[in-house]
Amino acid sequence: MASQLPKAHTRPRLAAAFAVHVFTACGAACALLALLAAVSADWTRMFLWLGVALVVDAIDGTFARRLRVAELLPRWSGDVLDFVVDFATYVFVPAYAMTTGGVLPPSLALPLGILVTVTGALYFADRRMKTADSYFRGFPALWNVVAFYLFLFKAPVFGAITVVVLAAATFAPIHFVHPVRVPRWRVPNLVLLVLWGGLALVALAQNLAPPGWVSALLAVIAVYFVIVGLLRGGD
Repeated sequence: MASQLPKAHTRPRLAAAFAVHVFTACGAACALLALLAAVSADWTRMFLWLGVALVVDAIDGTFARRLRVAELLPRWSGDVLDFVVDFATYVFVPAYAMTTGGVLPPSLALPLGILVTVTGALYFADRRMKTADSYFRGFPALWNVVAFYLFLFKAPVFGAITVVVLAAATFAPIHFVHPVRVPRWRVPNLVLLVLWGGLALVALAQNLAPPGWVSALLAVIAVYFVIVGLLRGGD
């Protein structure tokens, strides 16, 4: 515990540990900036801010474990903080974008946006959302990624079907891979994850109207990650 550390080292270590929480909380600032961009219908800027939040979420856990944040600062729950930020960046802002961005049928946009927020909130409350080997149980509320594809392909009817299917998959007895933490096929998963990030940046640089081969590769990578998760089977 922090009280057991030598006094000369306690304050710097506590400050470093709290800085990790601040770093995680910066994801909430990214959510606000993304929402402001969405209100202005600046979808490229919105996805850039959501991408920054995604990077923060990907690396803050490593910092927290290395600096023993949970042990040094038991007053603040890193898990709760992470869930709060993730709901804003993974669910709420993307739901707003899908509702107002013209990527869903107009008559269904609001009901589907509500469906995304409700199922996303329930998913983050699920204490069994992850398996012992780091797979997600059910669709892991990656609505930021779904929104990216909907804005990329701009097919409202197909988008509506996708939202309904994935919302139902939130509670289905299937698995989705965590490309960083799942040991199985980690190397190809990481390679494709990096490739996906590069292609996504190309798409954003083209204002979400990239060459067809970029969109096709992004679609293939998405299908790959879905299949890899399904191959795990049930438990």
